[in-house]
Amino acid sequence: MAAGKTLTKPEFVAKVAEAAKLSKADAEKALNATLDTIVSTLSKGDSVQFVGFGSFEVRTRAARTGINPKTKTEIKIPSKKAVAFKVGKKFKEAV
Repeated sequence: MAAGKTLTKPEFVAKVAEAAKLSKADAEKALNATLDTIVSTLSKGDSVQFVGFGSFEVRTRAARTGINPKTKTEIKIPSKKAVAFKVGKKFKEAV
């Protein structure tokens, strides 16, 4: 499987600016506001859903026992919260 090119934030901002007919500065402000809103919403424990694109939610990973690969001893891994993304139908079909 060949890896595709990684789109950097400045390249992404330029594409958004062109598609929305905005200046790059305005596109970057909009993108930053969008990302900040997603982060603040998830940090409160709520989820974010974009119909057709996908949804972001916070899930709790259960505590478990792991093995230290260097010493081969068992270690306890505590539970923690992680962000999960579920792809929407239209996005999934497009990719």
